[in-house]
Amino acid sequence: MAGGKLSARQKMINLMYLVFIAMMAMNMSKEVLSAFGLMEAKFDASNTVADEKNEALLADLSVKAEEKPEDFAVPANKAALVSAASDEFYKYIESLKQDLLREGKYKPGEDGKLPFEAMDKTDILDEAWFTGDRYTKKGQEVVARIESYKNEIKSILGSDVKYKKAIERFENRFSLEKVENKDGKKIDWLNYHFQGFPAIASYTKLTAMQNDVMVTETNLFNLFLGNTLDEAVSLKKYQAIVLADKSAFFAGEKFQGKVVLGKYANVTPTKLTVQGKEIDISEAVDSTGAAKLDFNVGNVGEQKINGTFTFLEDGKPLEIPIVGNYVVVPRPNSATISADKMNVVYRGVENPMTISFAGVPDNKVSASGSGLSKGSGQGKYVMNPGAGKEVTINVTATLDDGKKVSDQQTFRIKDIPAPTGVISGQTGVVKLPKRNAEIGTVSAKLDDFVFDLPIEVTSFKIKVPGQPTVNVAGTKMNSQAKASINRARSGDNITIFDIKAKIKGNASYKLKNVSPVIIEVTN
Repeated sequence: MAGGKLSARQKMINLMYLVFIAMMAMNMSKEVLSAFGLMEAKFDASNTVADEKNEALLADLSVKAEEKPEDFAVPANKAALVSAASDEFYKYIESLKQDLLREGKYKPGEDGKLPFEAMDKTDILDEAWFTGDRYTKKGQEVVARIESYKNEIKSILGSDVKYKKAIERFENRFSLEKVENKDGKKIDWLNYHFQGFPAIASYTKLTAMQNDVMVTETNLFNLFLGNTLDEAVSLKKYQAIVLADKSAFFAGEKFQGKVVLGKYANVTPTKLTVQGKEIDISEAVDSTGAAKLDFNVGNVGEQKINGTFTFLEDGKPLEIPIVGNYVVVPRPNSATISADKMNVVYRGVENPMTISFAGVPDNKVSASGSGLSKGSGQGKYVMNPGAGKEVTINVTATLDDGKKVSDQQTFRIKDIPAPTGVISGQTGVVKLPKRNAEIGTVSAKLDDFVFDLPIEVTSFKIKVPGQPTVNVAGTKMNSQAKASINRARSGDNITIFDIKAKIKGNASYKLKNVSPVIIEVTN
């Protein structure tokens, strides 16, 4: 093809060859564009599912914040702030996608799908976001909005050590560091990901970024629901803890207890000093690493324990200060009243309680209160609270000298929390085939409730898209409900709601409304 005069036949062959190569290139281009379109569709579907799950997690945090504010009020507030920031950033990314479609004049077809194979323009974002080797105002805005979202999320999490790993993963997910290209040259993040790419590729990457937002919400919401600190590794991160055999002592008694590290470890100290005196290690420290203490207590009031645990780490002495306290109290003048399982009592259940008077035997202690009755066992009582928001328990004790002392304590009365709807053992948004939905059992349970109460479902309603609501008695689908489910299509959300339930053995107590359960049909 390179030299000499070509015949007409050879020229025709060469032309056909060039046309063939061009056709192959066009077909490959269409295949690549179509592949990006399929990836975008999968990311979009994943975002829809993630959004539903995140809503359920956020709702769960809200309920837990009401039931256990001391544990979940702060995490629920952080979750709400994360949700608001993520929703705003997600919508901003969506606006970028809509700008791209508008500038390229791309519109969905009758089947609702975008014309993936036609979205091959590379100049839309090139002109909107880049100018020479700099960003346009729009390009600067895009980078600024990503940085703003990152800063807002990190500000919400704060400096709490329990969120350290989550912040690191979040930073990696939305990193704007320069990226090394195939030539080994580092270029700006925005240029690397969006400059010179077909419209469908950029559109897909924006949808993927929306997916990163959803993943961020999911990870953080789950973290807020059950966050734990990483286990300490170095002895420097341990603390010496004083464990008294009892929390208070009478004047003149000997203090008895133990001083240990933050957790029992088979680590023997090289030296132990308590209250200014060196303790014999061979006699004081047992096989668990705990050092037994035995000394006379001080006068009535709060007393301090000071000392030093000395260990050998990396060949050098490591001193860990012992700081503790104990309280010396006079002879009994107040009662100890506590609920066995909680700091409140619940209406509708038998609340076990332990009531005692320090230093006074059980047979010389009497307690009274509305709904309170004596149980079996030493100091054991049962509380069945009635109407009202509080109940007061009065306790009287007879001392050894015949004198009587009394005390009282007030407890808050709370209702049993709202049960959660269950289908086939699952809650929230459940993915099931129609057959499993038809034969599934509808039930209810109390999530994270201190009492294991038997909840019995008596009736419920079921709603299939495009079908009338069906009332069902009992826990199983009736023929009308099954027929309605059978008409559902794949992807439809079947809602089971207005679930009526009662406590077995206590039908008189009216439970709060049971939360609905949603079935996403998978076939």
